[in-house]
Amino acid sequence: MSSGLADTVCRDIDAAREELIELCGQLVAASSVNPPGRTVEVSDVLRAYLSGHGIPTERVAADDDAPNIIGCVEAGAGGRHVVFNAHMDTMEAGDEAAWTVPIMRLSRRNGRLYGLGMGNMKGALAAMCLATTILNRHSNAWRGRLTMTAVSDEVMFGERGAVFLLQQRPDMTGDFLISGEGPGFMHFAVAEKGLLWLDVETRSGGGHASRALRADTAVMKLAAFLAQIDAMNEMYATLPRELTGVSGGEGNLGLRLSLNAGTLAAGTVRSQVAPRARAQLDVRLPPGITAQACERMIREQADGDAINIAVVKSWDANWTALDNPLVVELAAAATLVRGTAPPFVVRLPGSDARRWRELGVPAVCYGPQPTLSAGVDDYANEQDVADCAKIYARTALALMRR
Repeated sequence: MSSGLADTVCRDIDAAREELIELCGQLVAASSVNPPGRTVEVSDVLRAYLSGHGIPTERVAADDDAPNIIGCVEAGAGGRHVVFNAHMDTMEAGDEAAWTVPIMRLSRRNGRLYGLGMGNMKGALAAMCLATTILNRHSNAWRGRLTMTAVSDEVMFGERGAVFLLQQRPDMTGDFLISGEGPGFMHFAVAEKGLLWLDVETRSGGGHASRALRADTAVMKLAAFLAQIDAMNEMYATLPRELTGVSGGEGNLGLRLSLNAGTLAAGTVRSQVAPRARAQLDVRLPPGITAQACERMIREQADGDAINIAVVKSWDANWTALDNPLVVELAAAATLVRGTAPPFVVRLPGSDARRWRELGVPAVCYGPQPTLSAGVDDYANEQDVADCAKIYARTALALMRR
């Protein structure tokens, strides 16, 4: 397979820019906020687009409101199986009054594409769909199998999306997985942080507020404990040797442990001593600090039986080594398309790439999300979306040749 085919594919992607923008608009207009994670309207848009370009699709659903979509291109024996993956659900809009553009309508302005989900991650979803259709157009010129997977329930770490898809269709593991999750700033995430969710509860005798004693109530015990373990936010990891050359990204956050109390609950009225106080903790773990080690450190700081700690969910940081063909080829494609090599980083939030890594499949994250996380006036840069389509296509061609 010559580089001429990849160049032709990229020219076709450039020629289809307006088609790409139109698809982005349709995806933004299809609501898929999670919770509740209803993605059926998005899936309808995708199936219509892929089938309209001659790609058969399949619907794999644990929940009719949150299906997963598969589109496959079979180009003959002898090549590898590359899987594209993107999720259809989006984060909430946040403070809707703070938005300066329509939330559910694409706004094309000053080189940006605004609309809920454009950064996370309907821009990447559209780019992968376009790359798939263009590669299908030239399927007589390459060998291998390309699969486009669009999944639900990623935003909330749910079980209806990639988990269910891979259980039902183990042939979707493939040889290589490219996730459209961007780590921000067009960086290249070869690793992502692990996660530890803990429920913490403190107890004390109840009674009237007039009898409260210092450090004796459940609320104050919890507050003291949270203040104590907050110091763990200053912990940095030493990366494993095979990740030498990977940076922590902006502020070196990819190498720092982050601990947050997401919810607090205690009592029912102001004038009574609450007998219980509860906090839900979210800890993100860089490569080099395991969930088990982090849990042990937190338990060591608890005051004996006065603090109860329960593990809700956990997994360790995970990655694909820099010398893996997937990393080598995507970095080369990005360098060629963008004119500069992308920095290797650790992605801060979790992604579905982990689902494939757990099955032994090399997986990476690269996409047009412009910053660390989506928020008010969610957007993606138009050129980044178009470039990602070309980078996905070039990488797939190179990997299938291997």
